[in-house]
Parts: sequence; structure tokens; C-alpha cells
Amino acid sequence: METRLLWFCNWSVLGVCATLKLPQIFAVLGARSARGISLPSLLLELAGFLVFLRYQCYYEYPLLTYLEYPILVAQDLILLLCVFHFKGDVKQAAPYIVLCVSAWFILTLQKWIIDLAMNLCTFISAASKFAQLQYLWKSRDSGAVSAATWSLASYTCAVLIRFVIMLALNTWVAATILHYQKTDVKSE
Repeated sequence: METRLLWFCNWSVLGVCATLKLPQIFAVLGARSARGISLPSLLLELAGFLVFLRYQCYYEYPLLTYLEYPILVAQDLILLLCVFHFKGDVKQAAPYIVLCVSAWFILTLQKWIIDLAMNLCTFISAASKFAQLQYLWKSRDSGAVSAATWSLASYTCAVLIRFVIMLALNTWVAATILHYQKTDVKSE
């Protein structure tokens, strides 16, 4: 029973992560706007995913233990390009992409760099969630932010017990989005 549950958890998280950002990407494309999406939140999330992926590669963990991270990084990069496209200048994404590629190599220049970065990963991820929440609170508008993406992220955190903090924060962001979506409907 325990083996089947572990198998289900592993594959369900991988499946959810394979499509995690698609609702957000489709919401942005459908709205033709990145309104409501916090760029600092997206960049911090991308940084956290890159650090985790690089750490797993550096220490040669089995691919199945981190397969979702290359998929998440790719989806975040697509979302980053969408955000800049709808803000009017895709070229503004170039420095961030160069920074990501540079960080990939810099992280492993010394063992202590990748180890320190990995130790900061939870704080980076938490900061990403707080940045999105702050943006939503300040604007009081969820815009094109996808509650489905944040709910799926909550599921992945619920399955992976070590991410309890991320579960609470993702759920909080999803609830805030839904709250402001209801406010928009009432005002119209």
C-alpha cells in the first residue's frame, strides 16, 4: 500500500507540474494581458526552480527525482516572454534570460555556492509567493492571474510534505485571486 501511494504521489506531482503553468500561460494569452502577474514573483520563482534543478544536476541525483523542474523552468521562461510581450517589449526579457543562463554556470563555480543557494531555495520560493500576494493586495485586481495554476501548485506542495509552507502560500495566493475575481464581477 505504501509503495503504491508513493508511486501515485510521485507521478501525480510530475503530471501536474508538466501542465502547471499552462493555465497561466493560456490566461495571459486569452486576456492578451499580463495584468495581475508580479514580475518579481515570477523571477524569484524561476530563480528557485533554477537553483533546485542545478543542485540536482550537480549532485547527479536520479532524473526521476527532479524531472518536473526542467519542465517548470521552461514554462516559467515561456510565461516570462508572454509577460514582456504583453507589456510591449519582448527584448526586455533578454537580460533576465542571460542572467538565468549565467547563474546556471556561476552556481557551480564553487561547491559552497550551490550549497548556499540550495539552502536559500525555500526562502526564495516563499519570497516569490509574498511578492505575488503583495502585488495582488496593492492592485486589488487579479487580472489575468490563473487560480488554476496556483491551485495546481498547492496540490504539488500538499503531496510533497516538505513544502507545507509553499502549500499555505500558494493557497493564500489562489484565495486572494478568487476574492478579487469576485470583486470584479460584483462591480460590473
